Amino acid sequence: VQFVESGGGLVHPGGSLRLSCEASGFAFGVYDMAWYRQAPGQVREEQISRISNNGASTTYVDSVKGRFTTSRDNAKKTLYLQMNNLKPEDTAVYYCNRASAVKYMWGRGTQVTVSS
Repeated sequence: VQFVESGGGLVHPGGSLRLSCEASGFAFGVYDMAWYRQAPGQVREEQISRISNNGASTTYVDSVKGRFTTSRDNAKKTLYLQMNNLKPEDTAVYYCNRASAVKYMWGRGTQVTVSS
């Protein structure tokens, strides 16, 4: 199993980024998936969004609701996170993984830095 996250970078407050997560080695379309982030100084990854296996249902943590949108392409085994109106507190390393308590090995993540 492998996750390859990409799309991060340095952006000014109010800017946008689109993250991608390419998954391989498992039946991607069977599982609910999620985006997580680990901010500087945090011990654990925080789940910030979740999407059902068919993409019909999404949920978000309050801090990103209305700004972030998660989607997936099961044919491409890829998860996406569109991030708009970014804030400095969104600075973190972003990861994808299964949404359940049972997770696969984490990828390297992609760094998002929001700073003026």
